[in-house]
Amino acid sequence: MNGSGTFHSLEVSDPGLEWAGLRMATVKSRHLKGRGDMTLHVPKAAQGCRDVPIVLLLHGIYGSHWGWALRGAAHETNERLSRGGTTPPFVLAMPSDGLWGDGSLYASHGGRDYARWIVEDVPAVVREVVPETSAVSQVFIAGLSMGGFAALRLGAAFPNVFAGMSGHSAVTDLAQLVGRVEEDLTALGIPSTEGNLFRALRGAPSLPPFRFDCGQSDGLIEANRILHRELSDAGVDHDYEEFPGTHDWDYWRQRLEGTLRFFALHC
Repeated sequence: MNGSGTFHSLEVSDPGLEWAGLRMATVKSRHLKGRGDMTLHVPKAAQGCRDVPIVLLLHGIYGSHWGWALRGAAHETNERLSRGGTTPPFVLAMPSDGLWGDGSLYASHGGRDYARWIVEDVPAVVREVVPETSAVSQVFIAGLSMGGFAALRLGAAFPNVFAGMSGHSAVTDLAQLVGRVEEDLTALGIPSTEGNLFRALRGAPSLPPFRFDCGQSDGLIEANRILHRELSDAGVDHDYEEFPGTHDWDYWRQRLEGTLRFFALHC
């Protein structure tokens, strides 16, 4: 479709060429000052339903919108759980981060608001191209690594938007990405309250229900343990889990089920 009620341009994949419930969309975003991509998954159990809840899945550095599906098999997990009635049917929305550098951090910098691209534009696209969703569909947010950091930070910043949030192998401070990305992140001017998860979560006036986990062989395990202790000491209610595994798609593929089960508790 060329244009829509909300966006200047919005292109959606041909239903006759979609496979495994996966749908692709490209939209012109005023927040990105350009186009953004996303992969959607609409499970069979959602067909004919109304007000189906939406789950945003955010990728990490170096990634893009296709990672959660074509490396993490998120659509297969969603299909299996909804088919068996373990969870309600969720529409998965897996957007790019805006494709700035090695990772946009899902933050605002350089005149582009990568956070509001996620918080505002992505749910609006879903509601426009997936008729099973509506303005009253609950929205949840989850992510891995940089995306795990963003899921928890954005959930804390916009608690009126999100009904729950989850992080897998989350970066807990943006300083942990220095040296892993080519760009100078310190020059972006991101406030310290946005660059550190504990400050962001502790400083929020209210929080959606949230959880996070990390692999016991992950280089970020100690940072996640520290975050868990800091939140516990501050009396911030949350769920934290550790599992065997490292910082890779094998781990995230296994752990997504726990996130969807957690979200199901809050539908």
